[in-house]
Amino acid sequence: MRRANRQALLQHALGTRQFTASDAMAATGLTRATVLGVCGELEQAGWLHEVSGERVEGAVQRGRPARHYALRAEAAVIVGVDAGQHTVMARAVDLRGMELAAARRAIDGELDGRDEDQCAAAAESRVQAVRDLVDLVLEQAGVGTRRRLLTVVGVPAPVDSVGRSPSVDSAFWPAMNPDLVGALDGAVQVENDANLAVLAEHALTAPHARTEHVAALLMGERFGAGLIVDGRLLRGTAGGAGEMRFLDDVLGDSRGADGVAALARRWTLEALAAGQPSPALAALPVEALSAVDVFAAARDGDPLAQEVLDRIAARLARIVAILSSLLGVERVVVAGAIAEAIEPVLERSRLELAGIAAAPLPQLVASTLGRDVVVRGAIELALARLREDPLELLAPDG
Repeated sequence: MRRANRQALLQHALGTRQFTASDAMAATGLTRATVLGVCGELEQAGWLHEVSGERVEGAVQRGRPARHYALRAEAAVIVGVDAGQHTVMARAVDLRGMELAAARRAIDGELDGRDEDQCAAAAESRVQAVRDLVDLVLEQAGVGTRRRLLTVVGVPAPVDSVGRSPSVDSAFWPAMNPDLVGALDGAVQVENDANLAVLAEHALTAPHARTEHVAALLMGERFGAGLIVDGRLLRGTAGGAGEMRFLDDVLGDSRGADGVAALARRWTLEALAAGQPSPALAALPVEALSAVDVFAAARDGDPLAQEVLDRIAARLARIVAILSSLLGVERVVVAGAIAEAIEPVLERSRLELAGIAAAPLPQLVASTLGRDVVVRGAIELALARLREDPLELLAPDG
């Protein structure tokens, strides 16, 4: 009973700016004596503090003023991490999600999944890169005076219920997620990056525009989908829901799951090698060629770039048609760093989609969360876990 009372008061505190005993009684059904007693315990434990009450204009104060309590949001830190193939990003927030610190670092992400030695070395350097970046944002957030509650890490690999990624026939996935649950300090949750992207899109969309059937596509080097259907995140066996390996067969392409960045680079270089002219793109170093360059050239009327853009749009339309038919999603959001430049592709994809898919057609839109979408999703997952079971993380008795 004591635990249940504390849980109820903490959940109420997490959901409101400040409250009185009467407010808490109405929200939880607890008696005044119980509310005041538990508030005192939580205040002593450092999770609540007494604050000055907000005055209502025109109200007349009679008798002793009510005591007002609030969550001590600054008492602990949550960390969200996007451990991408090429970049690691981290953000530290307080218990209400207010940003305290953020940092970003590029890493070597070029891997041949068949080279086990290369992947093993990459896994070791990835662990160190994530640890260093988490330590940096914790230092910037002043974690010496705060408690670190939870670190949520997004990785470009399927993740099972205990935070590990399968090896199957490639060493790539374990290289992207080299047992980060065990490698990082404190409470750690590892999740697929596309899953975190769709959680961010769902949680941060305005209520009037929110749908319970949404897919988020991360489309950098690889296609990956995060899927929410009937308001629930789909995971599948070993976290495999949303993996796009089936595209190899469906599209008749051994690299069918290549993302926009990889497709733009590959198809442009193949066309140039075949003799198609493009002075703008041919002048760029191969290692620097990006999808943004291709889209910019297409906008300026470059025929080769326009052809590549159209091919990418057609492939995206087929993927969206599959997701719509198979899962009944109402919205497909293209997320990640490419979202800022993807609108010309989406315009073409919408036209293609109308010709190959049956109504009702899903909305196809670009994310507004930019390159931080996975980190934002990691924070949202951590905050949702805190709100659902605050005692699991706050543990006042500890």
